[in-house]
Amino acid sequence: QVQLVESGGDLVQPGGSLRLSCAASGFTFRNYAMSWYRQAPGKERELVATVTSAVTSTNYADSVKGRFTISRDNAKNTVSLQMTSLKPEDTAVYYCNARRKAGITIYDYWGQGTQVTVSS
Repeated sequence: QVQLVESGGDLVQPGGSLRLSCAASGFTFRNYAMSWYRQAPGKERELVATVTSAVTSTNYADSVKGRFTISRDNAKNTVSLQMTSLKPEDTAVYYCNARRKAGITIYDYWGQGTQVTVSS
């Protein structure tokens, strides 16, 4: 059974930091690109950051570049998102995603989400 379990969401003041974690199980973690998405109320889900399966590259949304860092531990089957200099507009539910393309088949798994609220 595939599971992605996020944790670490919280209420934090503007300018603060937070670290999200995602624990994966039920699939071969090292073969999957891992991403964090977020969805704010009334908005579409957006891609925040991605780390490739071999940890060869990372990509970030322009809105979080220089503030967020994605990392993964293939030995522990975890992916993290370190968030600094948080802004009210970072408020959203953050989702962990695992994706792998095998030929024409795309394997796509999602966590249940964790709430991040940035407010004074």
